[in-house]
Amino acid sequence: MDVFARRESRVRSYSRKYEIVFEGARGTLVWDAEGREYLDFLAGAGSLNYGHNDPDMAEALIAHIRGGGIAQGLDLFTRPKMEFLEAFEGLVLEPRGMDYRIQFTGPTGTNAVEAALKLARKVTGRRNVISFTNGFHGVSQGALAATGNRDNRMGTTLSLPDVTRMPYDGYHGASIDTAEMLDRMLSDPSSGVDAPAAILLETVQGEGGLNVASRPWLRRIAATAHAHGALLIVDDIQAGVGRTGSFFSFEGTGVTPDLVTLSKSISGFGLPMSLLLIKPEWDIWKPGEHNGTFRGNAHAFVTAKVALEKFWADRSFQEDIERSSALVGQRLERIAKLVPGARVKGRGMMQGIDVRDGDVAAEICRQSARQGLIVESAGPRDEVVKILAPLTTSEQLLNRGLDILEESAASGLHAIAV
Repeated sequence: MDVFARRESRVRSYSRKYEIVFEGARGTLVWDAEGREYLDFLAGAGSLNYGHNDPDMAEALIAHIRGGGIAQGLDLFTRPKMEFLEAFEGLVLEPRGMDYRIQFTGPTGTNAVEAALKLARKVTGRRNVISFTNGFHGVSQGALAATGNRDNRMGTTLSLPDVTRMPYDGYHGASIDTAEMLDRMLSDPSSGVDAPAAILLETVQGEGGLNVASRPWLRRIAATAHAHGALLIVDDIQAGVGRTGSFFSFEGTGVTPDLVTLSKSISGFGLPMSLLLIKPEWDIWKPGEHNGTFRGNAHAFVTAKVALEKFWADRSFQEDIERSSALVGQRLERIAKLVPGARVKGRGMMQGIDVRDGDVAAEICRQSARQGLIVESAGPRDEVVKILAPLTTSEQLLNRGLDILEESAASGLHAIAV
């Protein structure tokens, strides 16, 4: 492990919490170089919704490579891209009555956000973007401007203009309607808030601490965007692809965003891939106006197609997610009772426990790792222990992991007290 200390940049973060050399993985299980087994409830920060090394995706990818299939195609037409587009159209868009053009951006989620912000500004001719407290949208400069956390934005060391941050649903408590507040400020020419090109939000704030937007709030925000000539962008990079129960996190809300960003688990296999979904009327790009060398990752197209066909051809997978979500919620409610003042937050398979103290959350995560469970914390002070188990995790493994978490919560509190 000395080479990591000698050569890898100090910017690394996850490896500071888990000084483990991982070597193998399958489904929800990972193994270190000594052969010790761990349950992975981090799942590549939500990029492995179907678990590690799904055998059907692996078989398709190996066959593609062995057959000399194209690996990198820029934005040329390729068979893997054609087959992915056909699967996405037939299994995701058409069954939901959605009509979006699909832009393949650079392979990171933040690039999809940059494309969305750039396009909204091009469509409207405006600069300002409304984002929300505790939102997280990436680490490139435009996406950082919309991100709430000060540490992510590197304090005052960067100039990140043209974003107005407003309070998210529930930020001021249940008695204050922050959607009404936003509409009022945009309706007042003297509020100091410039007319926005876009309103950018997550329906469930992943890094922000699993804050959940209510359906009425989302509908009011969508109506406000429409009324004030702004495009509504839903960042579904972590909350989408089944993580909150349905393929898109905004399904069933009555909201149809103008633009949707997808990344993380869209490839199905942990391979880099990002999309921007665009309502056809807003697809006004000039050729090459937003591009990136690796927007044609054919290996990701191959596995993404298999993922869609395997998991989204009918409702059975979604029903599995609903059952798993109920189990996780019930177990977390029980665990939360061990920690004074703690509460369960989140939705679907994107839930966790707010223990109100970053040190307590960190100790619970450390204790869990010692017992063979990889789990992370989130929130403005890292006070939320966040469960991102693969959506394919069996009931047996979910319970095994949550047993470890329960024991870790009890022992972690004891360790802090001592």
